[in-house]
Amino acid sequence: MTIRTEKVSRLLQRELAELLQLAGRDVYHGVMITVTKVRISADLSVARIYLSIFPGKNVEDVINAINKNKKYFRYLLGQRIKNQVKAIPELAFFPDDSLDYIDNIENLLK
Repeated sequence: MTIRTEKVSRLLQRELAELLQLAGRDVYHGVMITVTKVRISADLSVARIYLSIFPGKNVEDVINAINKNKKYFRYLLGQRIKNQVKAIPELAFFPDDSLDYIDNIENLLK
């Protein structure tokens, strides 16, 4: 990753975290949504956002709902960062299952 992509990734992570926390509380019925990673393409046109969702009962439903509204989140993001980047990247949201993976490894080691 270049310095530019790292800076844009951190910017997107910070701004999307705020947007999704508000949406999680209001729209997704008290679900806590955390942006764990943002991977952005070299040309800054596509961002893959990995989300941790608590409680983890209906993770796929929440991810699908967020992906259905990704144009709206992109619009809100554009309102926030329009003076810092040339173009707002396309957004794609994915569940971050790294905590589940760690729990599975710990259980296997026991």
